[in-house]
Amino acid sequence: MSAGTGRVLAAEFIGTAFLLATVVGSGIMAERLAGGNVAIALLGNAIPTGAILYVLITALGPISGAHFNPAVTLAFMLRREIAPRRAAAYAAVQIVGALVGVWAAHAMFDMTLWQVSDTARSSSGQWLAEGVATFGLVFTILMVVRVRPDAVAASVGLYITAAYWFTASTSFANPAVTIARSFTDTFSGIDPAHMPAFVVCQLIAAIVAWLVAGWLAGENRG
Repeated sequence: MSAGTGRVLAAEFIGTAFLLATVVGSGIMAERLAGGNVAIALLGNAIPTGAILYVLITALGPISGAHFNPAVTLAFMLRREIAPRRAAAYAAVQIVGALVGVWAAHAMFDMTLWQVSDTARSSSGQWLAEGVATFGLVFTILMVVRVRPDAVAASVGLYITAAYWFTASTSFANPAVTIARSFTDTFSGIDPAHMPAFVVCQLIAAIVAWLVAGWLAGENRG
């Protein structure tokens, strides 16, 4: 692995780890401070997540593209902007980084590092929600990067903040996030048995977003 590749993968690892530390950590803090008010807890989870995405994409985008998400990496692989082998490496470090981020959140709040969620998230509505959430995220990235690359960070942060509230699943929209959140029995968790269906919906939605964005932009990539 070249030094350049090492830096790129390190950026993906660091970014995804900080993303998950924020998602899980803010969920823990929000639940503790919300006094049982789930709406307030969700707000306290959504705002930090959107904010950290803006920061991480701005900071690490010039190095790796700041995917932090296998679904996003899949879309750029389909656009032939990243080779399949590198895309697989991206996905691997994203998943590992996500798990490290979860464990970091647990450690910061003096919780057991190894946890397995028992939060049920399994219904046709939630599967549809994950499809909608991921389609919207990937579509936003692909459309904005064409016309305002400097606005991607803000667009993604704002989109995810909104999607926390308009989707039934609270918008995981990321296979690495979904896998990692099955290993936290906190506000942000998902039962591991329900995780695969979310991931399948996310990957399908990413492909559909790539097709629709390419069609709207008049691209023709065989």
